[in-house]
Amino acid sequence: MDGTTYFKNPGEENTAEVLKLVKKRAGELGIKTIVIASTRGETALKAMKALKGFKVIFVSHTYGFKDADTQEFSEETRQKVEAMGASIVTTAHAFGGLGRAVRKKWGAPETGDIVAATLRVFGEGMKVVCEIALMAADAGLVSTSEDIISVGGTSRGADTAVVLKPVNAHRFFDLKVREIICKPRF
Repeated sequence: MDGTTYFKNPGEENTAEVLKLVKKRAGELGIKTIVIASTRGETALKAMKALKGFKVIFVSHTYGFKDADTQEFSEETRQKVEAMGASIVTTAHAFGGLGRAVRKKWGAPETGDIVAATLRVFGEGMKVVCEIALMAADAGLVSTSEDIISVGGTSRGADTAVVLKPVNAHRFFDLKVREIICKPRF
């Protein structure tokens, strides 16, 4: 690896370059599994074209995340992505869940809020890559015994990628970010 790539700005403008860097690094390290955040499915479709030959898992928002009883990742896109061989995890955010309900009701921050805010010191994408790795492990779609690459972003698209050792959410403090492949510099 030539070192960490730093992007001038966060956001979806970096997606193609992130996917290129991820493919290269996964090949160099022999990593077979890549976990990627995708809220609406646009990043998922781009990733499936760029990452042929890898086990790719996408993590979407829960139903009702934005509006009650709605899913931002369309059923049509979900079917396309799954037909290309990917898995999609749709579950409560590892750092949110019931803690978010407590914060919304009483305004009190919960442990997950504090962990998420701490990770955001490194950028929104760093929070995302750690959280989706937990969610994929909790869904049984990644092995906690081997490194993966986790990809996230700031709002839309991808701008952050890391090599990490995933764990289940209840073992969060055993998660190890081994390398930062790329992130926004801010």
